[in-house]
Amino acid sequence: MKYLKRKDFLMFGKPVIDEVEIQEVVDTLRSGWIGTGPKTQRFEQDFREYIGTKYTIALNSCTAALHLSLLALGIGSGDEVITTPLTFCATVNTIVHVGATPVFVDVEKETFNINSNLIEEKITENTKAIIVVHMAGRSCQMDRIMAIAKKHSLYVIEDAAHAIETKFKEEKVGTIGDIACFSFYANKNLTTAEGGMVTTDNVELAEKIRVLSLHGMDKDAWKRFGDNGYKHYDIITAGYKYNMTDIQASLGIHQFKKIDYFLERRREVWRIYDRELKGLPIVLPNKGVDGVHAMHLYQILTENRDEVLRRLNAENIGAGVHYLAIHLQTYYKNKFGFKVGSSPVAEDIASKTLSLPLSPYMTEEDAYDVVEAMCEVYGV
Repeated sequence: MKYLKRKDFLMFGKPVIDEVEIQEVVDTLRSGWIGTGPKTQRFEQDFREYIGTKYTIALNSCTAALHLSLLALGIGSGDEVITTPLTFCATVNTIVHVGATPVFVDVEKETFNINSNLIEEKITENTKAIIVVHMAGRSCQMDRIMAIAKKHSLYVIEDAAHAIETKFKEEKVGTIGDIACFSFYANKNLTTAEGGMVTTDNVELAEKIRVLSLHGMDKDAWKRFGDNGYKHYDIITAGYKYNMTDIQASLGIHQFKKIDYFLERRREVWRIYDRELKGLPIVLPNKGVDGVHAMHLYQILTENRDEVLRRLNAENIGAGVHYLAIHLQTYYKNKFGFKVGSSPVAEDIASKTLSLPLSPYMTEEDAYDVVEAMCEVYGV
């Protein structure tokens, strides 16, 4: 059968926004309370119950969550933070923002996650924390990493931007390290358009982050203007403007109700890709360690990646790259002197990785359109 190009462009990670989310946003707008208020608290409670930690703090981004987590842990000038070179820049930018130095550990070839066998050789007297990134929704080797952290008295921050549904064996991601940071960006598994969340069992860390998230005020705005009357605030530290709004939370509280359905829809697309693409000259993604894979990204490895990406876009298929190696980006090369060859596995993956469209919005027909376009690109 002759290949037929899609008429419309298939967005890479189009979210599912139903009428119930739209009406909740409208209700928030009509209520007059559009800042941080009762719906943000409700979203925090829903997330707390889902993940299973004692404390959750809703923020305006996962970047804010990472930044405040480092600050709450007291990490700053002269300190080193170990992380992966195969991640979005926010993971590493926040280390720099607090005045610390990023130290990169190469990744596992199969999972694209930080290689736990290489971490200890990078630990120095200045090392204070490890930021693990659960790439694409696949968990890092958290038992090994936590053992290393305990041995060397290091903090562990989980960058769980891709990993809301992820489990390491029987443990939910977000409950294993000292702090975890989640993302609700537009293409994430659960979206509030922009947004993030911190999870922790440590009350002291939770209180520090909550205060830092809203200018350093000891009471947030909703409590100051609540039913119990006005309360003066006190600035107890120089904080930031990182709070989530009720407009964002209005989306999140209904997205949560569909999270299991969303995961199953992504699994269906994943199964089609696995079955139909296995004959192409590409490397299909690895499911990773025992547990639950959140299936945020379907990353293949291919030669001539940029040409394949260009041709897919020309066929109206929106593919992406996750990620270029962060240590070889201009700022980090210039500031820290990182060189090609310092993380060879990550560098090889970064030159070949390509993410195919994967979203609960996609139909079976959409998935087969991607398959047909891939076959056309590879001449199969």
